Amino acid sequence: MKTLIISPTYNEKDNISTIIHEVFVRDHNYHMLIIDDNSPDGTADIVRELKKTYSNLHLVVRDKKNGLGKAYIFGFKWALERDFEAIAQMDADMSHHPKEIEQMKKLLKNYDLSIGSRYIDGVSVVKWPIRRLILSYGANLYSRIITGMPLRDATGGFKVWKRKVLASIDLDNVKSSGYSFQIEMNFRAWIKGFKLVEHPIIFIDRTIGQSKMSRKIMFEAIWMVWRLRIWRIFGWNK
Repeated sequence: MKTLIISPTYNEKDNISTIIHEVFVRDHNYHMLIIDDNSPDGTADIVRELKKTYSNLHLVVRDKKNGLGKAYIFGFKWALERDFEAIAQMDADMSHHPKEIEQMKKLLKNYDLSIGSRYIDGVSVVKWPIRRLILSYGANLYSRIITGMPLRDATGGFKVWKRKVLASIDLDNVKSSGYSFQIEMNFRAWIKGFKLVEHPIIFIDRTIGQSKMSRKIMFEAIWMVWRLRIWRIFGWNK
């Protein structure tokens, strides 16, 4: 399957070379799209230099920091315009390891969306403070109860999509970003009847750089799950 891996970046100069090398050492036929939000630390300049080594490395620089969800929506549209059959999304800080992509792709033989899950096989999170772990686990339990989605890790950002799933979703109508973006996209696929599967991964918290988590992102996720519940009750399927 012709595969694109999408990684949004903002101030990832210390991680970007590593993640790009790790992707292409797995399979030189992969394509990778870096969507950089005009990082002031020079992330995009590093990617431009690496493009000389990796012909399947692509870079788009947006004018300003504009949210994770909008970056992925841009990437999904970019992929659909270029006929990619499998579209992966992953963080650029090595908390999602590229070695899992091939196995997640294999699951697309029987499923439509493969989700890298921290909670499907116990709790597989390394280097998180207990407070953050409880918050994340609780958010996923909350999402599962309110929306009805049978997912242990609805907020995770490591996924591989079949083209047809993204093509079926009205990407311009996606409302959210951050954690709630991951929940909403999963919900839109699930409510349309696509088959979702969780693949166990080990999530290692970033050791370099700063987390992009904010209070605004958390509150957005709290309210989004209720909106999704209403969509389900009234049969909205956009």
